[in-house]
Amino acid sequence: MEEVTDEPLYRERVCGIDIGKAQLYATIRVPSDSNPARRASETRSFATTKRGVLALADWLRAWQVPAVVMEATGDYWKGPFYRLEAGGFECVLADARQVKNLPGRPERDPSDSSWLAQCFERGAIRSCFVPAPEFRVIRLHTRYRRDLIEERTREKNRTEKLLESAAIKISSVVTDLHGVTGRDIMDHLIAGERDIKVLAQRARRRARRKIAELEEALEGAEFFTGCHAGLLKTMLARIDQIDAEITRLSEVIEQLLAPWEEQLQQAESQPGWGRRSAQDVLAETGPDMTKFPTGGHLVSWAGRAPLDHQSGKHQGRSRHKKGNKYVAAATGETAISAGKTGTREGARYRKLARSRGKAKACVALGNTQLKVYHKLLSNPGMRYQDLGPDYYQRRAQTRRKIACHVRELEELGLEVTLCRPGPAQDDSEPTRAA
Repeated sequence: MEEVTDEPLYRERVCGIDIGKAQLYATIRVPSDSNPARRASETRSFATTKRGVLALADWLRAWQVPAVVMEATGDYWKGPFYRLEAGGFECVLADARQVKNLPGRPERDPSDSSWLAQCFERGAIRSCFVPAPEFRVIRLHTRYRRDLIEERTREKNRTEKLLESAAIKISSVVTDLHGVTGRDIMDHLIAGERDIKVLAQRARRRARRKIAELEEALEGAEFFTGCHAGLLKTMLARIDQIDAEITRLSEVIEQLLAPWEEQLQQAESQPGWGRRSAQDVLAETGPDMTKFPTGGHLVSWAGRAPLDHQSGKHQGRSRHKKGNKYVAAATGETAISAGKTGTREGARYRKLARSRGKAKACVALGNTQLKVYHKLLSNPGMRYQDLGPDYYQRRAQTRRKIACHVRELEELGLEVTLCRPGPAQDDSEPTRAA
């Protein structure tokens, strides 16, 4: 029997923490005093309050434990994580899918904390991305603004359903029910006006060409009762209130992101990207792209990358790759906007939409945009330079020419090997982001 030496541990002194809402269990693993080849372990419970976390920190310092790992459980991990991080500890956040409970292992908080510590000391846990302290505050504002925008959209949908229930079909005629024309008509309905000719005359600008259609859409105004008017007034007041809150939040976000104006300008240089989209994505990723080694890592973290599953000869594609939902929402909007432009990204969206459908084209273009975003922020001062809407056509023509020339040379009995020489470095020529 040959004796073998175990692989050295990734860390000698570690702590694994299983966090709940009111209580956490922490397990430390350190070298044994009696036999250095063995490990000593101890598990204790602490409250998740400030006093409890400070007691945990004192216990870790007593055992000279420099690093802790905890599972990303809802939002419960944030308080202990931030406080231990401020106390000088190296904090690692573990993805729940990496350290999920194995079959046959009991599901208990103390044993879960021990399992986290064992995985951590062997280097089997990859740290999740956690933003810098200043961007944690910015995130709170941008995420709440997006939540308010979604709530405003739901309130607008309720308004349309209310009008439909009263047989009023304004949304079938005007482009935006909550534009100048639609809002003026709804205000007069709330005030008690039921004459369809008077209501139709409230049309503004291009909507005045549809006065006859508006009169036809308003023929059900006699079914619009006082109860409908009361509900509509409440809904419109709620929409106005949300608009004011969104405006106030946008002003605060502008102030918070003022030091990173250059990064915002870089992101806005892409087709389809506006100020709000750039703010939302920058708040989620932060300006430091070294956190993501390549653009592909950023795409995978955001959930915009394809996810393949293979087992033996069977290959299948999973339904959905989970990622940062706020980045996914922002890139979904930018992809649709870019698809309407005469740019390389617009051509890519339309090309994929014809062959694969709009949903997959939206995800694929979001993938491309995030890679461009990573390239831009990795190079200070760089701006997006479009390759042209005929980029894919020109590339296909080049490939056809190459194939034709290779075929002609092979017919002459020659063996052709293609290689692309490295371009000469010219500092005066700007780098092109693709």
